[in-house]
Amino acid sequence: MFAEPSDREALRFGEKSLTYAELHQAAGTLAERLKGNIRVAVWATSTLETCVSVVAGLKAGVAIVPLNPKLGERELEHILGDSKPDLILRDEPIVFGEPGTFDEPGPETPALVIYTSGTTGPPKGVVLPRRSLTSNIDALAQAWQWTSGDVLVHGLPLFHVHGLGIGVLGPLRIGGAVRHVKFSPEAIGHELATGATMMFGVPTMYHRIAEAVENDAALADQFRTARLLVSGSAALPASDHERIAKATGQGIVERYGMSETLMNVSVRFDGDRRPGAVGLPVDGVDVQVVDEQGHDVGDGAIGEIEVRGPNLFLEYLNRPDATEAAFRDGWFRTGDMAVRDPDGYIRIVGRQATDLIKSGGYKIGAGEIENVLLEHPSVAEVAVTGEPDDDLGERIVAWVVPAGEAPEPSALRDHVAKLLSPHKRPRVVRYLQALPRNEMGKVLKRELS
Repeated sequence: MFAEPSDREALRFGEKSLTYAELHQAAGTLAERLKGNIRVAVWATSTLETCVSVVAGLKAGVAIVPLNPKLGERELEHILGDSKPDLILRDEPIVFGEPGTFDEPGPETPALVIYTSGTTGPPKGVVLPRRSLTSNIDALAQAWQWTSGDVLVHGLPLFHVHGLGIGVLGPLRIGGAVRHVKFSPEAIGHELATGATMMFGVPTMYHRIAEAVENDAALADQFRTARLLVSGSAALPASDHERIAKATGQGIVERYGMSETLMNVSVRFDGDRRPGAVGLPVDGVDVQVVDEQGHDVGDGAIGEIEVRGPNLFLEYLNRPDATEAAFRDGWFRTGDMAVRDPDGYIRIVGRQATDLIKSGGYKIGAGEIENVLLEHPSVAEVAVTGEPDDDLGERIVAWVVPAGEAPEPSALRDHVAKLLSPHKRPRVVRYLQALPRNEMGKVLKRELS
């Protein structure tokens, strides 16, 4: 599953680093202790120790349960009670002892148990087998022309599939290196100027990068050297695409995935880096956009994304009911709504539960309206939701963080009506100082009321 031992650098966190030889020895030493367990929880701090513990678990054929270090008491109690780990590791000291030898576990062996964000109830444990990770990393390597010569830099947390599954295990399988930093545009720029070739980030990070590179030509030049900048976990506003491209010459590659599937769709390295689009299905993954009955909606219409392929999870731990409900005729129902362009490119319009607004007989994607509102010079951030309306069914509400003085609501309504169909204009505009977000930068729309 991992590249062979060598003197090449594998991991770097600040001033601390490990070569592939050191990683194999340290992980092998710990794996000897972990053999025979079923699940091991790891406090997923942003450290070398976390990475060694995860690699050790995978060597030993043990399922790793990454724990968010900021979990509240009730969340932690639920996750530990549900996963019942045999051990809990926290910044386990790195020991270079006898690494032992380990047979490669089968492809269906559980590798990670990633807990969902719990937006529709208690968090569910997504059981990812080894084949999900290996097949998906290999597919991304093809899509992004990702090789052992690449050095990835990111500042993502290590308790999600973005930062850990792809951002750490990806380089370790391909044979490249990963440098983990405390995120700032300057920290990323420094690494890109000193050997890093790729960056992974979320839209909040790219928004801050856009602001920084517009005001710092030297920093813009550092980002200009990158081979690949990848954004995920939420839709990247078209305005930030354009600002970064103008300042650095870099087109951001977007991709679409989730805990249950890893990455389903991506813009290719040599593909059209089209703002607002996440590209084409990666190798081996089938994607369809369907209506409520499971029928293809055709190009240009909003439907739900369904997925099948070797990237899919095994089950929700201890939740056979939820696992069964998540599938239809072998296809995983993502709950994400999208539009397919005539050339096959997918554009995400939001979550079925929170981003599909049914107003006046129309199905409206919140993401389309958000992108247009972000083009208005007086809008810094925005989220669009629907709320009950006796006449329309749902009315469109825009939650706006102003860029300076708050604009008149009528100006924003007219802006949307001019660029989109009039029925997509917000009926209500509310102003906030900041949007509620989680650790990955996703807006928590359920907290907007």
